[in-house]
Amino acid sequence: MCPGRVSGTVVGVIEIQDLTKRYGRTVALDALSCAVRPGRVTGFLGPNGAGKSTTMRVLLGLDAPDAGVALVNGVRYASLRRPMCEVGALLDATAVQGARSALNHLRWLARTNRIGARRTIAVLEQVGLAGVARKRIHTFSLGMKQRLGIAAALLGDPPVVIFDEPVNGLDPDGVRWIRELMRSLAAEGRTVLLSSHLMTEMALTADRLIIIGRGRLIADTSVRELADRFPQGVLVRSPRVAELSGALRSAGAAVAEESGALSVRGLDVAAIGDLAAARGIPLHEVTPRSASLEDAYLQLTADTVEYGAAR
Repeated sequence: MCPGRVSGTVVGVIEIQDLTKRYGRTVALDALSCAVRPGRVTGFLGPNGAGKSTTMRVLLGLDAPDAGVALVNGVRYASLRRPMCEVGALLDATAVQGARSALNHLRWLARTNRIGARRTIAVLEQVGLAGVARKRIHTFSLGMKQRLGIAAALLGDPPVVIFDEPVNGLDPDGVRWIRELMRSLAAEGRTVLLSSHLMTEMALTADRLIIIGRGRLIADTSVRELADRFPQGVLVRSPRVAELSGALRSAGAAVAEESGALSVRGLDVAAIGDLAAARGIPLHEVTPRSASLEDAYLQLTADTVEYGAAR
């Protein structure tokens, strides 16, 4: 087993400092700087071509940067003596030798990092593949390969885990399982970096968001803070809705009817309450509304989309 387990200790900070990477004339990363800290799930978002995969590949030593550094606990991945005991990663679940069994696949990975054989059984049980441990991987569905890739990422019981689109191919039960797994890993004090294009899952799973576009940092924020940056007006209900609607419009608000209620823009909650009180109009609901994570993300990244379809 790997030494230096988490045990509630804050470990495993990912640091990206002025990271720059070019492929010919294409700038994949442009002086990108950010940090991923323990104890929470950090979502890594950006349009196609934003530089997410390049960032993760540089972090894991698969690509060399042209400038800047990517560090885990202050050191480069290539400097780690037993890297699987420090960082677990799933980038491509299909990058496996299909002729091997799931058990043998994990066994040879374990031997490269001097991880005990019992650990391979433990992670297969953790991801729900113990019953097919001796089956060849080429017989696995995509969802099963995703589970095997997650098992490999957890093999060294690392304080840092990195997942790129981990729910691909998973059924609804598997999606819920991986969501709960990531949150439990963060609750143990580990650093969890999750890259995905599924905004609904990100909204349910992530605590913090790092959003990039064209290789640059766009936002480093919480899910709630991002949604609140793009208010969607105020939902108002009243038994005198027609009278209230006229008063709001006279005050300069934009008002739209919505299933017996009013969607109001241009006035905040306090102003709406004061206006209704001054006219003796009762209010049954006054609720400020923020954009969904998907709406906020699309507005924030609109200028960085490289491959946008016609609308």
